[in-house]
Amino acid sequence: MALDTADKTPRKGVWKSGKGKGRRHTKGRQLHDEAWDEVRTLLGNAPRRADLLIEHLHKIQDRFGHLSAAHLRALAEEMRMSMAEVYEVATFYAHFDVVKEGETPPPALTIRVCDSLSCELAGAQALKSALEEGLDPMEVRVLRAPCMGRCDTAPVLELGHAHIDHATPEKVNAAIEAGHTHAHIPAYQDFDAYCAEGGYAVLRDMRASADWESVQDKVLASGLRGLGGAGFPSGKKWGFVRANPGPRYLAVNGDEGEPGTFKDRYYLERVPHLFLEGMLIAAWAVEAETAFIYMRDEYPAVLEILAREIKALEKAGIVEPGYIDLRRGAGAYICGEESAMIESIEGKRGMPRHRPPFVAQVGIFGQPTLVHNVETLHWVTRICREGPEVLSATEKNGRKGLRSYSVSGRVAAPGVYLLPAGSTITDIIEAAGGMAEGHIFKAYQPGGPSSGLLPAAIHDVPLDFDTLQPLGSFIGSAAVVVLSDQDSARAAALNMLRFFEDESCGQCTPCRVGCEKAVKLMQQDTWDQPLLEELSTAMVDTSICGLGQAAPNPIRMVIKHFPDEI
Repeated sequence: MALDTADKTPRKGVWKSGKGKGRRHTKGRQLHDEAWDEVRTLLGNAPRRADLLIEHLHKIQDRFGHLSAAHLRALAEEMRMSMAEVYEVATFYAHFDVVKEGETPPPALTIRVCDSLSCELAGAQALKSALEEGLDPMEVRVLRAPCMGRCDTAPVLELGHAHIDHATPEKVNAAIEAGHTHAHIPAYQDFDAYCAEGGYAVLRDMRASADWESVQDKVLASGLRGLGGAGFPSGKKWGFVRANPGPRYLAVNGDEGEPGTFKDRYYLERVPHLFLEGMLIAAWAVEAETAFIYMRDEYPAVLEILAREIKALEKAGIVEPGYIDLRRGAGAYICGEESAMIESIEGKRGMPRHRPPFVAQVGIFGQPTLVHNVETLHWVTRICREGPEVLSATEKNGRKGLRSYSVSGRVAAPGVYLLPAGSTITDIIEAAGGMAEGHIFKAYQPGGPSSGLLPAAIHDVPLDFDTLQPLGSFIGSAAVVVLSDQDSARAAALNMLRFFEDESCGQCTPCRVGCEKAVKLMQQDTWDQPLLEELSTAMVDTSICGLGQAAPNPIRMVIKHFPDEI
């Protein structure tokens, strides 16, 4: 029968999907007009670029308290992306709550209780249990969370977007009653106060001179090295990035997620413009088209401070509107790794890239990118103002320079201490007021959980770059957590591995499966040391990035230094 003479009887549906059956819609989730209108209203005139996906997800999460399937579908439509792309990003980050059809959204209020090492030592588990028992789960959701960068005031929790230091159930109930769920903005040096002290004069002079190499030489002469943990000579990066054809970018790694670290927050909540001027100096040196600041979501006060002060810089004409692009993380420790951070800036899951190529050649949007830590740029400003001697003139135990040590745990006065880079753990504990009353020094974490645990017997080694490697450790971001005779090194190591298990991005099997397996083995009454060592070797040798490569350090160091506990 010819097609034009075929049966023209009206049929239901458009596409056939089985005998006698039809469906009116394409497969997959349908676009709902109401949700689409809500998403368009939230986004307003903001660009619909793919790299802004995480920023747009934050807007929906902040407005509705979760990400419904209907809103994700609408966002995918609005951004001309596939639903799969939007969903895989939304489900990667811990601070997004994806709610499918038929599922109950989370309560309006969420409490995140930090359970990293310093907070666990201060009773975080008992705090979390008390909150779970004392609050209505239909009204308030209580979750465990990784380090919030407030280890000096442990135990800490986040109520909505407000942090409660030295938290107790009574403080939480009072805050809920008063509706205190928004970030408290501390007093800090704003743009006007900074300029009154000569702020941005150095930047203006440099822009007029155009001699970036002399500035690079000054930074190199100071001995400044990357203070995010890698320790690469800071000035050398500038030449590497500048040697590649543009456009070039600068990315600031503000994802200070290493448990025990809070130095970047300390400086940003007090003198943000020392960092901002250093960032603009570095951006000028490499002729960066845009300066991206990637700041962790656990720092809402810092995000607000930076947003305010960036507007002040734009109003004063120091930068063009939009030149500084402030990006908000979403709860993923792995984004502290520079290539994972770049993936996140591009609106993707924070998965570390294979290297080479390195980000100095192929970074944001495939272009040469200079990556610096917040504290590093803080020092760039001081070096350019005060000369290389501000660092190089200080010498102790054969080491030159200064270090900001984040000190917490069993010390009398936890906090950030600026000390000579040659300081030993004895010096650091002394600066922090000595041991807490009733505690005897037993062990310490010198540079975050990745650095493992060292015993009190190793007390005369400078905590600086290159000095701890012979001991199987490293300084990292100088996150010092002190343990006492009342603490278990074994339990501390298990806390560290649980953190790595939670925060592994899952990209590579050695890290994803290795961390999980390690936790199970460490929970046994007696550790299977040969099996743990075999597992550790596999993780170190075959993991893609530093997370999996360093995760076994706590295991190995407890086996070595605290064999009586396992």
